[in-house]
Amino acid sequence: MDTSPIPDRLAALRKAMHARGISACIVPTADPHLSEYLPGHWQAREWLSGFTGSAGTLVVTAGFAGLWTDSRYFSQAERQLAGSRIELVRLNVPHTPEHVEWLCTRMHEGDKVACAADMLSLASERALRKQLAGHGAELVEDDLPGAIWSNRPPLPRAPIHEHPPEYAIRGRADKLAGVRDAMRQAGASHHVVSALDEIAWVLNLRGSDVDYNPVFLSHLLVDAGHATLFVDADKLEATLQATLAGDGIRIAPYQAIDPSLAALPSDARLLIAPAQVSAAVAHAIPAHVELVEAPGPITAAKARKTAREMDHVREAMRRDGVALVRGARWLEASLQEGTRPSELDVDAKLRELRARQPGFVSESFATIAGYQANAALPHYRATPESHAGLEPRGMLLIDSGAQYLGGTTDITRMWALGETTPEQRRDVTLVLKGVIALSRAKFPRGTSGQQLDALARAPIWADGVDYGHGTGHGVGYCLNVHEGPQSIRPPRSGQQLEAMDVGMITSIEPGIYKPGRHGVRIENLAATIPAGDGEFGEFLAFETLTLCPIDTRLLDPSLLDAHEITWLDAYHARVHERLASLLDDPADRAWLDARCAPLALAKAA
Repeated sequence: MDTSPIPDRLAALRKAMHARGISACIVPTADPHLSEYLPGHWQAREWLSGFTGSAGTLVVTAGFAGLWTDSRYFSQAERQLAGSRIELVRLNVPHTPEHVEWLCTRMHEGDKVACAADMLSLASERALRKQLAGHGAELVEDDLPGAIWSNRPPLPRAPIHEHPPEYAIRGRADKLAGVRDAMRQAGASHHVVSALDEIAWVLNLRGSDVDYNPVFLSHLLVDAGHATLFVDADKLEATLQATLAGDGIRIAPYQAIDPSLAALPSDARLLIAPAQVSAAVAHAIPAHVELVEAPGPITAAKARKTAREMDHVREAMRRDGVALVRGARWLEASLQEGTRPSELDVDAKLRELRARQPGFVSESFATIAGYQANAALPHYRATPESHAGLEPRGMLLIDSGAQYLGGTTDITRMWALGETTPEQRRDVTLVLKGVIALSRAKFPRGTSGQQLDALARAPIWADGVDYGHGTGHGVGYCLNVHEGPQSIRPPRSGQQLEAMDVGMITSIEPGIYKPGRHGVRIENLAATIPAGDGEFGEFLAFETLTLCPIDTRLLDPSLLDAHEITWLDAYHARVHERLASLLDDPADRAWLDARCAPLALAKAA
């Protein structure tokens, strides 16, 4: 482990910059697969800055170092950057430029800006090069952090296994045939894929090279008759290699992707998604190869779960709900007995209870258990060095999830630990109103998540409040907890509007965050389903998949209208019906009975 102070690492970077004539260095949060969660080998931004959040960009010049990140991480970044000589730059704040805009205003004719080519998508690299050129500066694709990182972690070497056919549903040959159909329609002879979840999905393989995401480091090159998987062969057992060979899949070394692209024939037409392939990979493609630039077909296919996959997801939600019920009852009982569990204890208990469930693989992200003011940090994480003990008062936010063979879960619940304030109950109720408004939506086919976002925000806006993150993200199938192409968030200039479609699983998670006081978020996963058609075309709706009570003790019922109360009571009736038969402990069933009671009865109790 490197114990050198952050200022020393920055000094080493600046020394390398000076030696190579570099005026500025950009260090994004990325890897050659453009992943959200990175293996240690590519966590250069964290190593250089000390900031551990999953999103942020570090910019270093001779006299300045700044970390750009969004509102989810403001408090965390302030704490972790203290004493580092790195300035926090708050994204999406009025009059604050993004890092490229800031950099361009400070570059001069002939200045060179360095960034590693394997940390930029081809689309981002093109845009960055163009912006810099407009100010007379030049982009130099140089991995300066790698040049000074003497104890850089090695590449992960976890084994790869087959996703069981009863859960994969479709065979890899069938999935690859769909990819080839899309290639033919686009007029392409080859297709290169670098997104790890796409490779895992299309080949029905899973791994553990990245924490919480059951994926493995690899690239994939598909042609009309074969596919080549670029991966370290020793991660695959001989029997699995033979199975893949039988399906027309060759194995080549992970590092062989560049020479293989360079060897493409002169008549090759390569389908490539500029936003999904790194500049480093793209630069290996020879000039004689014609590029067919379009979204990759695996992204859309993976996002639309089949009916049989959805059946497995619903069962995974039941199993996850059982673990959550047992965890919530354990928490209440602990406080009533006078013990004082901590945020870390909650994390450990949920992990233990989920691990007992059939088909459990791992957690799907690091659990957020935030008590009182800690919950105001949207991506808070308790650590042994910094965490809160729980008291029988106030409220606790728990955002957690798991990977099961039959699906991926992600849920946030608020729990009353004792007496709460009117302000807390009002905020919880407003957030619930947002969840209900979007969950009840019915919308025409072709509607995007950007169009739906305001439905969840409207009840919160009405109180003069807003939140700084998106309302929903796509969720994979025993894959990444965050997946595209769909999302539910406010529209941004130049952003592509991706239509919601049947079979997509998306989170619904509005929130309210009041630093130093409390934070509120309620999150369910929902499937997009058909809702009938008629004179005005086909309509879609949401089916709520998540199965866990919403704590009515934290609500102000006077703020809910009749339709909202009906939705809540119906949701709790469904949770009770789906979970009760799996709870063999009478105490767990009694807890579920109480928490799923109709709101009028719960209020009376």
